[in-house]
Amino acid sequence: MSTDRPPATDTVVLIHGLWMTPLSWEHWIDRFHGRGFRVLAPAWPGMEIDIEQLRADPSPIAHLGIEEIVDHYDAIIRGMAEPPIIMGHSFGGAVTEVLLDRGLGIAGVAIDAAPVKGVARLPFAQLKSSFPVLKNPANNHRAVPLTPSEFHYAFTNTLSDEDSQRVYERYAVPGPGRVLFQAAFANFNPHAPTRVDFHNGDRAPLLLIGGGSDHTVPAAVDRSTAKHYRKSPAVTEYKEFPGRSHFTLGQDGWEEVADYALDWAVEHAANRVAA
Repeated sequence: MSTDRPPATDTVVLIHGLWMTPLSWEHWIDRFHGRGFRVLAPAWPGMEIDIEQLRADPSPIAHLGIEEIVDHYDAIIRGMAEPPIIMGHSFGGAVTEVLLDRGLGIAGVAIDAAPVKGVARLPFAQLKSSFPVLKNPANNHRAVPLTPSEFHYAFTNTLSDEDSQRVYERYAVPGPGRVLFQAAFANFNPHAPTRVDFHNGDRAPLLLIGGGSDHTVPAAVDRSTAKHYRKSPAVTEYKEFPGRSHFTLGQDGWEEVADYALDWAVEHAANRVAA
């Protein structure tokens, strides 16, 4: 997928997910820069500090919730001269969907996206991946790390123990439990911060990407999300990559996912401008 037309924007905003920082996008940032794009990957509020510092003291993010995260990126994007392409991974994917629903961005890509309000599909693998946080209600007010074995199941299940450990040591950080609790109970909250209007026909085009071997957000969840968006006349497409884990941003073959995501966004951004 490609287009010979000049890009409608030269800016991409990348939004990381739970238990990660902007470092998780390092390969994508370099690749997109190489294609001439300006790439911004802001951290969630309170996560701008060094990874080792965050691991040692995660208290700055202990009470961080989805609404603060969404509003943080909302302010960044509204401050730009032109609407950017927005891409998010995991909970960053859900944030991307909410931002598009607010009228932001010229195109959006949600990769292994956490479910927004209204998506009720809950495969066992997803429940098991979330259990280290959801098992204790007190974690609603804590930043909770995953153990190496929990991380291996949730993120890097297609990798060996040794390779998973290397990924864990480079990228993994504690995640604010409140984010996971808010998402888990969104369907019982009329004012859930992950709510979107599935009928919204004015939002920018949205691509949902699922990983065929993802445990944290199984592809069935992404497919269910795509079906909900069928109620909207706005462009929504779903693409599944077989054999991809939740660590699709860095797993071998990440280049194929990154190029597909950017090519799709560039093409549909240009179509939106032309229309």
